[in-house]
Amino acid sequence: MTLDFGYFLDGAVHFVVAFGLACILLAAFKRLYQISTPYNERALIAAGNPAAAIALGGAIIGFALPLASALSVTADPVEFVAWGVLAGVIQIVASLVVRRFVVRDLVERIESGNIASAIYLAATSIGIGLLNAASMTY
Repeated sequence: MTLDFGYFLDGAVHFVVAFGLACILLAAFKRLYQISTPYNERALIAAGNPAAAIALGGAIIGFALPLASALSVTADPVEFVAWGVLAGVIQIVASLVVRRFVVRDLVERIESGNIASAIYLAATSIGIGLLNAASMTY
């Protein structure tokens, strides 16, 4: 069996474009998520607050899941970006709902390093991400 270099090159170009767009979307989501929270994750994490790291980590995983799903269901970069933007909006809205209606003192809990609350927020983000990813089939 020999390598068909032209076929590989086509696939490699698609990989680089898809991976690059996914990384850009992930970085943009992380920044927008951090802007949407009333606490400063960067400062809290730098100060050693594990709750902030867990909550942010859950949001990142929760967003990466639908990105992975979108990558598997579309080869069109524009459609992929559209799915990514939709998934990001849903993730941020879910986080806002948890902070405003479910655990109203979540900000104080995260800032004080409450691990249980951070795990709850991270699990919610990951759960929403899984539902997001599963909903991208058509």
